[in-house]
Formats: sequence, structure tokens, C-alpha cells
Amino acid sequence: MPRIKFTVSYDGTDYCGWQRQNHGDKSSVSQTIQSGLEKIFGHPISLFASGRTDAGVHALNQVCHFDTEWPESRLEGFDLKRAMRAHLPTSILIKRAWLAPDDFHSTLSPEKKTYRYLINNTPSQSVFLGRYATWERTPLDLDYLNSCSSFLVGNQDFKSFQSVGTPVAHTIRTIESAIWEWRRPQIAQFTITGTGFLKQMVRNIVGTQLLLARKGLPAETMREILSAQDRRRAGPPAPPQGLFLMRVYYPTGLDNKCREL
Repeated sequence: MPRIKFTVSYDGTDYCGWQRQNHGDKSSVSQTIQSGLEKIFGHPISLFASGRTDAGVHALNQVCHFDTEWPESRLEGFDLKRAMRAHLPTSILIKRAWLAPDDFHSTLSPEKKTYRYLINNTPSQSVFLGRYATWERTPLDLDYLNSCSSFLVGNQDFKSFQSVGTPVAHTIRTIESAIWEWRRPQIAQFTITGTGFLKQMVRNIVGTQLLLARKGLPAETMREILSAQDRRRAGPPAPPQGLFLMRVYYPTGLDNKCREL
């Protein structure tokens, strides 16, 4: 069966998250995409993604794949992006699609991921930024926040920043970079790249750093929290709306075997 890989961006505000679940009348992002694919291909679809995003979290480049009963010859010249426009709301957009080899798996093949968190650091809230950035009234000192973030880089145990709900074999992860910078005046962004992330790990890291800043605690407190390996020592998760999945990285050799549709 041919395997199709695609990238998708979505505004997660009105969804219960990536995964199908019982959240009242809210649909999941995956459920919405899967429904559209099944209407086009005419058979049940099992949809896979690089990872799950929580309710209210966004993605610029989520990577997905599915297998289809269509023969490969029928897929030649097929424009998945255009076909899906009629079956998706404006909050979800298929960006690119490829024929992928059998050994490609959107969930199992990634080497690393990049997330970004946005903060509107102004005296008053914004009507227009509320869906895509968290409001923080207290002026941020990015030099201080970068000092906190420096303790995150490397291979270490992030149990203190793991929320309950998703069992994992271990809580050791490798963070390659974690940087705060001004995206533009009064809009701060935190960008973090790592080989893997625990449940709500990025939001817990951001929430903890903001809490330390408000309390005026030394940046070295971040190292103490990491060493404790105790979720109770860290701060609450930052709100979901500021978080974006920016990019998922796959082995170059695997990417080179994908053929764009």
C-alpha cells in the first residue's frame, strides 16, 4: 500500500487537541483531518503524526502519514493539498505532501523537534494576540530567562517537567538549544529544540521560568528543580495558546526517499 506523508499547520484554539478524545462538543485535529481523507480516498484511514499537541496548542509544521488502498499510479499528479481544501475548516491547512517509503513513520522516525512559545509582554491584554500568545504583564528580563534556560541544555532527566497522563519508559531527554529572544518589541519568544519531549514539558518549563522571574529567585533554582526530579518542585504549566510545534526533523536519507506529490 502506498504511504503518503504530509505537513499540516493548524490553529488549535477550537480543538480538544491532536488526539481523538471525549471533550464535549469539541473535535480533535486528527479526527477532522482523518474524516476529510476518508471522504477523498473512500476507505478507512489510520492517521499517524509526529506527536500529540494539547488542546489549544498550534502547529506550523506537524508531520503526518497514512497508507492508502489507491494504487501508486492513481496518485501520480494527485494534489492532496487542493483536494483537502473542501473538507477542512480554515483553521487547518495541508501544506505539502509526498509519497514516502515503507520505512518512513511520522511518529517513530523523527530525530528532533523544535517548539516555540510566544508571550505578549505588555501592560494590557491584546484582543488580537489572545489566541496565539500568552499575556504577561510583568516586564520580562530575557537575560535572566536565558540564564535559567542554560541549565536545560544537554542530556538529563526532565521528570520535574513531566505532567501525568502518558506513560514513558524513562524521562531522560536531550535538549540541543533553549533560547529566549524578542520577536519584536514586547513579544518574547522561547525556542527549544530537542530529541524528544515529555507530556506538557515545554509548557511546564516556560511556566516554571516565569514563576521564578516573578518571585525574583536566582536562575540557579532551575538547576535545583531539574536535579530534584519532582514535578512538585516546578511551576504550573504555561497556558496552551502560546505554544507552537515549529518543525520536525527526520533523517536526511529518509527525507531524500520521499517524492513530492
